[in-house]
Amino acid sequence: MKINKNQTQKGNALMITIILFVVIATSISMGLAAPTISSVKSSKDAIESKRSYAIAESGVEDVFYRLKTNKNVSTTETINIGSQQAVTTVTDISGGRKQINSVGDSSSRNRIINLIVQQGTGVSFNYGVLVGQGGLELSGSGTINGNVYANGPITGDSSAVITGTAISGNSPSLTADQSNGSGVPAYDVVFGNSGSTQDIAQSFQVSTESPLNKLQFYIKKNGSPSNATVKIVNDSSGSPGSSVLASGTLTASSVTTSYGWVDISFNSNPILSMNTIYWIVIDASSSASKYYIVGANNAGYANGVGKIGSSPSTWNNTSPSGLDYFFKVFLGGVNGLIAGSSGSQWNQLHIGTISGTAQANTVNYVNSTGDIYCQNGTGNNKACISQPDPVYQQFPVSEANITQWKDEAASGGVYTGNYSVGWAGAILGPKKIVGDLSVGGGGTLTLTGPLWVTGNITLNGGGTIELSPSYSTNDGVIVSDGTISISGGGHATGSGTAGSYLMMLSTSYSSNAISISGGAGAVIAYAQNGTISISGGAALKEATGYRITVSGGSSITYESGLSNNNFSSGPGGSWNISSWREQ
Repeated sequence: MKINKNQTQKGNALMITIILFVVIATSISMGLAAPTISSVKSSKDAIESKRSYAIAESGVEDVFYRLKTNKNVSTTETINIGSQQAVTTVTDISGGRKQINSVGDSSSRNRIINLIVQQGTGVSFNYGVLVGQGGLELSGSGTINGNVYANGPITGDSSAVITGTAISGNSPSLTADQSNGSGVPAYDVVFGNSGSTQDIAQSFQVSTESPLNKLQFYIKKNGSPSNATVKIVNDSSGSPGSSVLASGTLTASSVTTSYGWVDISFNSNPILSMNTIYWIVIDASSSASKYYIVGANNAGYANGVGKIGSSPSTWNNTSPSGLDYFFKVFLGGVNGLIAGSSGSQWNQLHIGTISGTAQANTVNYVNSTGDIYCQNGTGNNKACISQPDPVYQQFPVSEANITQWKDEAASGGVYTGNYSVGWAGAILGPKKIVGDLSVGGGGTLTLTGPLWVTGNITLNGGGTIELSPSYSTNDGVIVSDGTISISGGGHATGSGTAGSYLMMLSTSYSSNAISISGGAGAVIAYAQNGTISISGGAALKEATGYRITVSGGSSITYESGLSNNNFSSGPGGSWNISSWREQ
């Protein structure tokens, strides 16, 4: 068949049209598909990225939980979740803090979370009132709803009330019988870091025959070691012997990452003899990362020498040999006393159902619904039951704790001059104020961190000092080097969450170190060197001071949660979060 030219041209044109249509259709199809493919890929990336973040959070939360519960944590930890994993690294950084980095990996999509934690101070207030050698005086219907422990006398009139147990222990002398060291130690002796250097020992002799009452050591720590046992033992051929005369506890929460003097009390007060060698032994656990450091010198303490080793029988010379640790030995001062004032009978003890006793070396003119334990007594409603005298009870906050709180406050900056808060209120902390602090005029000072005031603190005129809600169940602290006065409806309180308290602490030696007349709140008053005066119907949760007076219908109502306080700054207790961010 003959094909003409025009038909051929039409056929070619049709073919070209079809080809162009296919090309165009394909291009359109590919153009439409490209965004879809890209969208699918982006969605997958987003899903894997979120998964990586969740895995990273799992890693950091696992390590944080183990730190909070004092479980072992390695420098590097790996958690596998299916085919994904989180790798965490723990690094010690400045200020006794730890940095936790967690890398989450899901299908090679990595997310990194950075967590910085600070160890808090675990402080146990086991008594409604804990008082030093200055003693406790109750009058004018002053009431303690809880137990009382005094390292001095407890006295009161017929209107005074204590709803728990009252104990007056034999107080230590105000000056040390034996001591060594002051200032910056020439040597730092590490112990508790391995089996061969687990323990330390220091020998001593006393200058007079008297009961042992308490010890002090100049000590710091690395990490979070556990409590250590402290023993007084005999001498055996120039080393500690096996006869234990008294034992006590070095409380880890009282020791910080900076040097400070720390008290140690004992379960008994053995009488120490002159011209006899005794040994102090601190028996610690062994950990490569959690250990103690004690200050030492070679100035030649005449009555003893320091050793290091493993109790009870493996002892070696220090390096260099002949070092003596920084320590103090306090002997007995005055016997404990509970007595009615002016020789009249004191209707003081209305005991609850848990424990109801009066305990002291001497108990006079006391009515008690529980038993009375004493060596000497007269005018009581019950006869004395003989038992060993109560011993000195160490305060729950050490000088090292206070120094750490001051350092924490100063790290937030320094304000120079008197600081006043009126009706407009203020938010403050951490901060050091070089001057006085006054809060009044119905204003509220909200604390977001520890506060250190070098002068006096006045809270009156309906003013309030409160912790920020961010404290949650944790506690906060204000430290004053001067006096603290709460009056005129002044109110101090925690974060608003049950179990949160504000401690107002004065380092003053004044007879008015803390004065509370009306008001108060969820507050702990603390003045281990001076006097706390509570009057005018004031109500607070706990008081610890060298001397305490309660009068004018005022009350201290102890709450059980105070036995396990956790301050959100300072070392010693549980770990708290300083910052949490994605890197």
